[in-house]
This record gives sequence, C-alpha cells and structure tokens, in this order.
Amino acid sequence: MDYQDISYFSAPKKKELKSLDEVDPVLLRTYDKLGIPLEEQKMLSGVAVDAVFDSVSVTTTFREELKKHGIIFCSFSEAAKDYSDLVKKYLGTVVPYTDNYFATLNSAVFSDGSFVYIPKGVHCPMELSTYFRINEAKTGQFERTLIIADEGSYVSYLEGCTAPMRDENQLHAAVVELIAHKDSTIKYSTVQNWYPGHPETGAGGIYNFVTKRGTCLEENSRISWTQVETGSAVTWKYPSCILKGDNSVGEFYSVALSNNHQQADTGTKMIHLGKNTKSTIISKGISAGHGQQAYRGQVKIMKGAENARNFSQCDSILIGDKCSAHTFPYIDVRNPTAQMEHEATTSNIGDDQLFYCNQRGLSTEDAVSMIVNGFCKDVFNELPMEFAMEATKLMEVSLEGSVG
Repeated sequence: MDYQDISYFSAPKKKELKSLDEVDPVLLRTYDKLGIPLEEQKMLSGVAVDAVFDSVSVTTTFREELKKHGIIFCSFSEAAKDYSDLVKKYLGTVVPYTDNYFATLNSAVFSDGSFVYIPKGVHCPMELSTYFRINEAKTGQFERTLIIADEGSYVSYLEGCTAPMRDENQLHAAVVELIAHKDSTIKYSTVQNWYPGHPETGAGGIYNFVTKRGTCLEENSRISWTQVETGSAVTWKYPSCILKGDNSVGEFYSVALSNNHQQADTGTKMIHLGKNTKSTIISKGISAGHGQQAYRGQVKIMKGAENARNFSQCDSILIGDKCSAHTFPYIDVRNPTAQMEHEATTSNIGDDQLFYCNQRGLSTEDAVSMIVNGFCKDVFNELPMEFAMEATKLMEVSLEGSVG
C-alpha cells in the first residue's frame, strides 16, 4: 500500500435522491436480504446513533434526551472543544500513540470519531451506536472512539461498518479506548461488513487494521467485547482487556467469517493484574472458499493476580477444501493460585449433515447457513436482540456462493 496515495481527510457531499429508484439496486437487494427496510435505517427505535462518513461525523441522534441523564454522546471533534478536560485526561491512556504502527498513524491524522461519557451511577437508558462508512475512493478512515464509564454506571455501545465496492484497496485504521471505573460495565459490540473485495479475483476491499483496548481501572468493573466480522479483504483486530481492578471481569465473544479471498487474523489479549480477576474468551471462526482464518490470543496472568481465572474456547469450521483455519494461543501464567483453561476444535461440515438437511427439504445453501448460525449462537446471544437478528441474516448473505 502506498501511504502517499491515500487521502487522509474527506468530507461527504450531500446528494438528495428524488426516489428509491435512484438508490443502487445492489444496495436495495442487500438490505432486503437483511430484513431491513431502507427507509427505516435511521429510524431505529431506542438507539442513539452517531454517523461517521469518511473523516467527519455528520449527525448524532437523541443527544438532548441523553443530556437529561448527564450522558455525553457526541462526535470527537465536538468533545475536543466542549469537553476538553475529559479528552485530555483519558485520550491515549489505554492505547498510546507509540503502541503500534497503525495506532501511530491514527494518532497523527484522525479528525473525528465518537465520544461517550457516562456519569457516576447512571445506567444508560438506550443503546448507543456509531455507523462508520467510507464513501470516497482512495480515502482512508482513521476515526477514534473513547468511552468512559464512571463509577457504578452502565453502557451498551454498538458500531457498524460498511463501504461501497471499489477495485482499489482502502485502509481503515481506527483506535478504540474504553475506561471502566469502579462497579461500572461497558458492553461494546461490533458488526463489521466492510467491502471484502471481488469474490472471484479478490481485487479491492478494505484493509481493516484496528487497535481496540479497554482498561478495567478499578474494582468490580467489567468490559465485554462482542464482534461479528464478515467483511474486509484483510482484518487484523485484537480487542483486549487490561484487568487492573480487583474482581474485574473481561469478556471476548467473536465470530469471524472469511469467504472467497478474505483473510481474517483476529483474537484478543486478557492481561490479569488485579486479584480475583476473571476473563472469558469465546471465538468462532468460519472459513470458506479460499479464505484464511486465524485466531491469535494472549492470556497473561501476572504475579500479583491471585486467584485469577480464565476460560478460552476457540472453535473453527471449514467449508470446502481450499480454505484454512489456524489457532495461535499464547499463555503466560505467573501466579500459582491462578486457573487457566483453553480448548480448541476444528471441524468441517460433513456430507452426512448436508444429506440429512437435504432430505428434510432444505437446499444445500440453506443447510450450510443453518449449521453455521447454530455454530455461532453463543456469540450472537451476546448481541442486542435486534442486531443479533441482523447478524444472523448478514452471515447468510456473506456465505452465499460458498457451496455449489
């Protein structure tokens, strides 16, 4: 990738459509398969949405309603102006600009993103959501997300990602930082559907190189990551938790699908520092076509993490004979009172399973979709109900053409 050939800032041009007939028919069909009427995309009931197109946030909904509870939900550019004390206090404390190459690039060029602050003792009354879209050709997206949950608070946040089909690769290099104070909970869910490239040649597609990390700063705090990754040509993504506070909890639930020529290298890090800390890792990988799938995870239990506990389960399923799946666990336990469990399985969809489903009137494609969605149910159950249904449909759409 030529980094000098990327546009590092782009603002969307507003174009009004006179009717739905002017909307891309491929987009209409995709939304129809997902069971989402196009007219209702920005009308999700009970969900506050921040829409980030290219390099800027274009709108944020339900802001006044959230302000009644003292909740700050706005674009990062606004937060830097209006809540600079919070930004200065927390920005870069979890992911420093020296963390890795793409975190450095993001820190140098990012112009917008989402900012959330939940005040002490407040349970956020609705889901918060950000929708990221790369519109312009030869444009990278480098947004920043910062979520702070003060003592005794709760927030559930969901992000969705899409991009149009292009012959050239585009770069998405985001940074997400979560800070959970005493007795607080942050639930962060992602449904990622970047353009994966041409299904036959692999041309184009998004390079998705993201740094996501949360710190359970004080006792009894909890951070839960849930991700459904079906898009992008290449994905490097490892949402992680640093468990500093005693009795803090970190969770990671992941479904990653690589079909056709996609490559997905995903996983997590759970760093146990406090006493009685617990972490759970549930990873489901699906590889089809020429797809390459890898789980890369680290569990580190430090000397002072007495009675720390981790459970890791990494399952992979193969569809076809040209795909691959790999698991790379890294386990470092330095305290004799700690408990660490790791299990991994790799399987394929057998002819007998497909035959059984065919005998009961299911097409082979529907049978594969049903088996895969059952394989992923432990992760889908962690998503808010409406988005779990969409994730199920999205998986069906992404698997089209994987058998036949």
